[in-house]
Amino acid sequence: MNERIWKLAEQAGAETWSRAPMRAVTGLAFTDENLEKFAELIIQECTQVLFDESEKLFGLYSEETNFHWAAEYEVQSNQCIDNIGLIEKHFGVEE
Repeated sequence: MNERIWKLAEQAGAETWSRAPMRAVTGLAFTDENLEKFAELIIQECTQVLFDESEKLFGLYSEETNFHWAAEYEVQSNQCIDNIGLIEKHFGVEE
């Protein structure tokens, strides 16, 4: 797992454990409650990435003078927002 996943697990309250020398973290232990929180944090992180991409694309749309490219950026920006909704609906995230 990458460092961001470990940080989200820690933020959710997971306990780390180690069986490796030098006390390297080798696993995570979750309760039902903090496992749910961990899943919520991952979903939030994914939707935030899409939101940030949408904002970037909307900025490009706003600055673009070529109509064709401006329209493409706008469509892509809107698709990012649509995908956020799809992810939230798929996982039953309530607003």
